[in-house]
Order: sequence, then C-alpha cells, then structure tokens
Amino acid sequence: MNIKDFEYFHKLVKEKNFSKVAQSFSVSQPTVTLAIKRLEEEFKTTFFIRDRSHKELIVTPSGYQFDQHLTVILNELAIAKKEAARADQEKLLFGLPPIIGNYFFPKIVANLISTGLIEQLETKEAGSEALLKLLLDGSIDFCLLGSLAPLTQESLIADTFAKTPFKIIVGKQHPLATKKAIHFSELKNERFIVHTEGFIHDKALKMLARHNHFKPDIIYRTNYVHVLKSMVESNTGIACLADLAIAPNDNFAVLDLLDEDQPEFLLSIVRRSTQYMTPTKEKLLKIIHESVYHTPL
Repeated sequence: MNIKDFEYFHKLVKEKNFSKVAQSFSVSQPTVTLAIKRLEEEFKTTFFIRDRSHKELIVTPSGYQFDQHLTVILNELAIAKKEAARADQEKLLFGLPPIIGNYFFPKIVANLISTGLIEQLETKEAGSEALLKLLLDGSIDFCLLGSLAPLTQESLIADTFAKTPFKIIVGKQHPLATKKAIHFSELKNERFIVHTEGFIHDKALKMLARHNHFKPDIIYRTNYVHVLKSMVESNTGIACLADLAIAPNDNFAVLDLLDEDQPEFLLSIVRRSTQYMTPTKEKLLKIIHESVYHTPL
C-alpha cells in the first residue's frame, strides 16, 4: 500500500473504468488492478464489483466511505507538498477580498513595513469563496474573509472580528433616493448591479430575494466595487452593498433595510487548523489581529 494506490483508487471511484485510470497515470491496467487488490486485502473488504453483464464497475458502500477518507488524506498531502516547497523561502501568502482589502489592508501594510515583514508578503485578491478554496488547498496561509454565517469547519480556525449590515444604494436621481429606509420587497421591479457570483454580496442578494419570493432583475455583474458604485451613481441600476464598502464621499443615496430577517456581513481572520505556525507566521497573524481590531468600522 502506497500513495499511488490511494491516487489510483480515488480516480477509479470517479471514472469507474480501469483503462481510463491507467491512461490517466500512464501505467498499465494490471498496475491499477493490483493496487486495488492490495487495498482490498489490507482492509479486508470489497471496494469494487465488476458487473460483467452490464460491463460496468460498481463502487460498494465501503468503497465510497473509504474514498471520503482518501479525499481528506490526498488533500492534506497536496498541502504538505506546497508548504514544504516554500518552507525555506518563508513566504507569507495572504488572501483578501477587494472590499475588505480596501478597508483594512492599508493599516496592515503600514504595520508590516514597520516590522520589516513586507518583503515576505505575497497577496492574492479574489472573492471570499475563491479564497476559501485556496486556503483549504494550501495555496495561501491566511486570509480575511467575508461570510454570512460563522465559519465552523473543523479544518479552519476562524476569528470573527466584526460584522456590518447590508444597505441598498441608489442614484441621487432615483425615485427612492428621498427615502431613509426600505423593505427589500419594495425592490421587486428594480434593476440590480451585482457582484460576480462567488462574492458574499451576491449570496446576500439571493438570500434577501428568496426571503421575499422574487427573482431580482440583474442587468450587470462586476468584480469591481468602483464599477458597481459608478453605475449606481449614473442611475443605471441599484445595488446591495455592505456598509463597510460605503465611503462618506460616495455620490449616491444609502437606504437602510427594514427587513427583520436580513443577512449580516461577517469579517473573519481565517487559517487552516493543521498549519504549523512558524515565528514569522505568528508575527504576521499578530499584526493582522492588531490592525483589524484597531480599525474602526
């Protein structure tokens, strides 16, 4: 039994074809067959059944259960390889979503410069969902994430340090601009400018729409908050935006939501629970904590 056996097994569960698995790894079919046989003998069970009458491979319940464990094992091994490859460089790989980054990163950078860590920092900017995947597969070490609920996965250590409400923003020439607050149900006939799917703002809009039983008319999606704001300012459409992202000099009207059951934008510092914390990583984590907790919302 070795790592290759695990990789063959995992691929076979997906493909259900010995020939395809062999071709994928550039090995002979008997090599794959022997690997599966070794695993079945080791665990004293049958993972696959050949249905020769229908020419198909059936994965048994124990096979699917074993593959659940292998998924975790192979992912951890992939992370270990990435961490080992960059261990000597001591690079600090840090992810942050654009809106959160715009608000908190200047303070973090200032503290990194004063402590001399800025040269070791590499940043990745993306939506919170994309960053979470990068964190879980070991491509980044830490990130600031937005979410609509606390992050409770066992594989993560998440410290929620702030929360902020969502607002509705409309152009100053929009009929709703004279209002101070509104129920989301009143926006049924409005046109929305929305963040790209995978951003928390998109999830919040979907949640609000679902609670109010209508599908919003989305006319444009963007990764960039300044584009969203500009389109709202020109009265092209309206948007749902976290209060954190709204600046005093923004040239649009801001409306509170009156809905009782409405989402909140949670902000968290997140890292993997299995990550070994070197002194440099501990130093970075301390700087991030000090920076975000002393930045007023």
